[in-house]
Amino acid sequence: MKTTTQEEFPWLDRASDFLDTRYRIPGTNIRFGADFIIGLVPYAGDLVSFLLSGGLVVVMARKGASGSVVARMILNVAVDAIVGSVPILGDLFDLGFKANRRNLRLLKEHYEEGKHQGSGRGIVVGVIVALIVIFVLAVVLLWWIVAEALAILAGLF
Repeated sequence: MKTTTQEEFPWLDRASDFLDTRYRIPGTNIRFGADFIIGLVPYAGDLVSFLLSGGLVVVMARKGASGSVVARMILNVAVDAIVGSVPILGDLFDLGFKANRRNLRLLKEHYEEGKHQGSGRGIVVGVIVALIVIFVLAVVLLWWIVAEALAILAGLF
């Protein structure tokens, strides 16, 4: 497996800068990139943005990032994609979250400081447990809504 060297960070830095922080809103410190602009197109833009960010994660993973780093990167991209797909609020979220810059920082910490070693199995298990809990809560909420609707309908007749 090929490992990332310090010389390879500038390319990754330019790519994540282009996606997350290339431009600045005049008179503010708010920065945005192509990810934000593309994400303004409902759903299709979010899908393209997800694919670009996912592609960057694949490149970083192929450079030898640990399982823990890759799991965290995937989590960052997933959060960005899921929350970013909510109209208007997701676009505002994209201005602050910057998944690609976060992922580059994770990669640099991994190689320069020796952080985030390991398989990432705990992160994956945690995400799966969280998804199961969310699913169960959604089913319970749906059941409650249906029961309330039936009670209201029964009261009308």
